[in-house]
Amino acid sequence: MRLIIAAIALFMSWPALAGECPDFLSHDLRKLHSRDSVNLCELSRGKPVLAVNTASHCGFTRQFEGLEAVHQRFKDRGLVVVGFASNDFRQEARDEAEAAAVCFINFGVTFTMIAPSAVTGRDANPVFQEINRQSQAPRWNFSKYLINAEGEVVESFPSQVRPDDPRVIAAIERVLP
Repeated sequence: MRLIIAAIALFMSWPALAGECPDFLSHDLRKLHSRDSVNLCELSRGKPVLAVNTASHCGFTRQFEGLEAVHQRFKDRGLVVVGFASNDFRQEARDEAEAAAVCFINFGVTFTMIAPSAVTGRDANPVFQEINRQSQAPRWNFSKYLINAEGEVVESFPSQVRPDDPRVIAAIERVLP
């Protein structure tokens, strides 16, 4: 009887063990200044995500350094950092090549950057539609959203909170295995 109960319990927990992906991450999104796309489910299945709306001509653009440091510090523990370039606040470069240069050359970004898209309003990309539903839509560039492995926004941080802020680091530590 115990064996049957154990088998039923294993079967019932199979989706969690298989690392199911939330629907809102199951989209192919084009990478910044690239023809290549990335499926965020494939990138983050079973892992927490730090999603950030970015802009290359913003007063907070230096936060790319902190985001890269967070990425380097926690990537081997499973954290996935994803930047979403956006011109919602009219501070993104007009040209993707310029935006890419700011990210990849000026700040050495190695985490995934998504091509410019809306992050607020009805035109928000599918990821930010769900982030905004669960939390609060970005009020400015470099808003940070920590999403646990189950797809729940567990913390959000406004632009003024730097990626290396102890509150951000503590929240990341809480969602890592």
